[in-house]
Amino acid sequence: MNWLKPVAEQGRKSSTIDLLLFDLDGTLIDSVPQLHLAVDGALQACGLPGATLEQVKRWIGNGADVLMERALTWARQERASQRSAQGKPSVDHADIPKDEQLRILRKLFDRFYEETVEEGSFLFPDVQETLSALHAKGIPLGLVTNKPTPFVAPLLEALDIAKYFSVIVGGDDVKNKKPHPEPLLLVAGKLSLTPAELLFVGDSRNDILAARAAGCPSVGLTYGYNYGEAITLSEPDVVFDHFKDLLPALGLSHSEHQELNND
Repeated sequence: MNWLKPVAEQGRKSSTIDLLLFDLDGTLIDSVPQLHLAVDGALQACGLPGATLEQVKRWIGNGADVLMERALTWARQERASQRSAQGKPSVDHADIPKDEQLRILRKLFDRFYEETVEEGSFLFPDVQETLSALHAKGIPLGLVTNKPTPFVAPLLEALDIAKYFSVIVGGDDVKNKKPHPEPLLLVAGKLSLTPAELLFVGDSRNDILAARAAGCPSVGLTYGYNYGEAITLSEPDVVFDHFKDLLPALGLSHSEHQELNND
């Protein structure tokens, strides 16, 4: 199939692409409000300082385990600063060990997140319409995310985009999450494709690093999270500012996109 060749030829790799793969958080959906509620709720339930939405946004990208590890590291440092400002020892010897506290926090995060998994996340502009247009053209679509697997399907169903994806890999489906190439290689193996036949679209350096390590061409989107860094620093093969920019790059014009929606 050659319908993805135009975008592949824009990058450093030139190959026939047979599957278009997407990251989830920061690429298809804005999940920061939802994740903030879960992280903040878990921290405060443990008697730790609450985090702001902007802080949580910078911590996203490596899965829930790393998210909560970053949150706990910050919260313990913040509480130590608060205690010092009050003239108290920076360390409270009644505190439980950090590893145990992290284990508790991680469980609390899952509890709070489960309560909000179908709320508080929103599709980025033009995502629904663009996925619909690609699907209508018969272009196979897949999803690779570091999000815990049990939360992925309910979220996709709630946002009405599950129907577009023929393959989905969540964070619990692999031993090594992105930026490790394992999730992308798993998809390639499932579909009997070479990595070069996958095109991975993401918003963070973890997505681009995973694609590069797997041998996949990549598209970097500028509007995502990416720890406050410009996605261009990660050197994806192609960079787009808007999700709908995929359409002309794949040979589907915006006018055709509108016609498909009107059919």
